Amino acid sequence: MTEGVAYGENVMISVGNAVRLGRWFPQQRQSAGLAALGGRVASALWVSLCLVVSGVFPVRMASATPSDRWLTSYEQAMETAQETGRPVLTIFTGSDWCPHCRTLEDHVLATKTFLDWADGRVVLLMIDLPQHGISQAVRAERSQVCIQYGVRTFPSALLTDHEGRKLALVTGYTGQSPANWVAQFASHVPAPTAPSARMAAAGRVLPSLDTAVESARSSQRPILLLVSKSGNTKASSRVASLIEDPEFESFARDHFVIASVPASDQSGSQSDQDLENLLGGVELGPDAVELIVTEDGQTPLFSQSATQPPQRIVSGLRRFLLARQAARNFSQRR
Repeated sequence: MTEGVAYGENVMISVGNAVRLGRWFPQQRQSAGLAALGGRVASALWVSLCLVVSGVFPVRMASATPSDRWLTSYEQAMETAQETGRPVLTIFTGSDWCPHCRTLEDHVLATKTFLDWADGRVVLLMIDLPQHGISQAVRAERSQVCIQYGVRTFPSALLTDHEGRKLALVTGYTGQSPANWVAQFASHVPAPTAPSARMAAAGRVLPSLDTAVESARSSQRPILLLVSKSGNTKASSRVASLIEDPEFESFARDHFVIASVPASDQSGSQSDQDLENLLGGVELGPDAVELIVTEDGQTPLFSQSATQPPQRIVSGLRRFLLARQAARNFSQRR
């Protein structure tokens, strides 16, 4: 782990910044004619800092963003947590001066084991305090989160409930496997929930293709289908996670009729045949979720994997709606 974090007026000073201070101090001492005490203080500071960062070369200059699954705003993370009821897992990192932070990112946070576990279970938040690349206002805002939870060691991983109450704090990284690292939080995190009767009862998600077609006819909206293998827990949690994402839920509700349906079970019904046509005859993988847009329940107009981050899915749907409107405008002009 990397220690050496100091707080001032809501501003965090990283080890890297302090190292530069240690290099600068003796030069100023000579030019200003400071007393020998200043030299001893500077030397002590330099030795302490060398002990802190010993064996840490080279320091990589990079941004700690393993994927766009991670939020960077504490306020946004808490809003999402309150809307979904999920806890928040916050990683405190220094992306361009803390090598153990980068090791944690590479060996745990970017792995399939971690991302599969986090999917549908927690809201991911990254509080990055690099030497370079952020404004003083952002630095002060992120430092305040550290102060609020008493975080002084990088990397640190903090789990809080949807109200912001601390559930677990793990400091440093000592080379645990992704599974062992995740196990430190697993007992505090409930299992992901599947698309439930609660969502259906709220009118947000229809349970079948037939009911979606009927609703689409009356509302004059296209149908947005989420198709997954029946009974697959991971696929169900992905659907639930997407449906409960605030950006996706708001956008989809305003523009589409939404339905979550199981892939065909080969029963031979007309609905199953229509669903096979919409999938193009491709069999879904066990954990896969396919997003399909159709107007009549038979002809696919747009499709993409629903296992992508919600932001990418919404971007794709926006492009589809713009292209659809442009085609309609062109047809009317003719």
